[in-house]
Amino acid sequence: MNEDYYKIFTKVLTEEATALQKSATLLTKNDVQLLVELYKKLLANQKSLILCGVGKSGIIAQKIAATFSSLGLNSWYLHPTEAMHGDMGKCQEEDAIVFISKSGVTEEILKMMPYLPMPSTHWIALVGNPHSDIAKKCSIFFDCSVTKEACLNNLAPTTSSTVSLAVGDAMAVVFESLVGLSKETFARNHPGGLLGKSLTLKVDSIMVAAENTAICFSETPMKEVILLMTRFPTGICCVVSTESNVLKGIVVEGDIRRHLTEAGDFLNWPVSKIMNTSPKYLNTDSLALDALKLMEEKNKMVYVLPVINEKKEIKGVLRLHDLVREGFSFKD
Repeated sequence: MNEDYYKIFTKVLTEEATALQKSATLLTKNDVQLLVELYKKLLANQKSLILCGVGKSGIIAQKIAATFSSLGLNSWYLHPTEAMHGDMGKCQEEDAIVFISKSGVTEEILKMMPYLPMPSTHWIALVGNPHSDIAKKCSIFFDCSVTKEACLNNLAPTTSSTVSLAVGDAMAVVFESLVGLSKETFARNHPGGLLGKSLTLKVDSIMVAAENTAICFSETPMKEVILLMTRFPTGICCVVSTESNVLKGIVVEGDIRRHLTEAGDFLNWPVSKIMNTSPKYLNTDSLALDALKLMEEKNKMVYVLPVINEKKEIKGVLRLHDLVREGFSFKD
């Protein structure tokens, strides 16, 4: 590999990291405090944080808006040109808006600003020139200036877009701290992701229901148990009391293999002779993540577990396969 390419690669990372460190020194406590007070107003009035930018700055604005939305603050991207052709109608007087511009003199933004319904006290600037028109018009200013772009020609937004993105992330984390966002609340905004599933998905949503599970009584002979497990191939047979559906024990395929050659009349044994009378089990409201941890407990992998309700009645079984299908991983 040409060593020059390696040097370019590492140089870009180093330059952008240095720019981020510099941006931290340009921050003022007053602007952060003003930002927090503005957040409080947005929360009290249930209003939106709008992000605005053009070109690469617009893409950064969209990402920051998405981050705020994931943290529970209504946030969306506004293209300044589209705003001048109707989208201004989505803006409200008590909303706040963030302008992202390296130069601070983006023409499309400056043309739009006089028509915004919210006061300038609700305007935030993420710009690279503290003396620019956009910076001067905004009540809150975060200096995103950079010495140069990492681009070899000092033209393509690279270092500047990285700094703007990081400042936006810092703004979002401050909001997260202000509202005391919990993992559970965050998960509600990400129900389709693995994090959301880890904190919200319960086993009764993914288990194999009782009607599709092998279930027998203590006196059921093993030959019938094997037939049941063949008919319902979940790898387990749940043994219940004859008076109710209360779980008394389980038999798994490994139990059958271990006892199959012990005696000639094994097939006529009652299942109670080999069943596990104190199995691990899950409750219907157990989290899927907790189920995975139980299956991996003490480095002894368990591939299927019975699921019971508060009365200890069998409601179904959960297989490791069901968890993997939902995106959960396990240790080999």
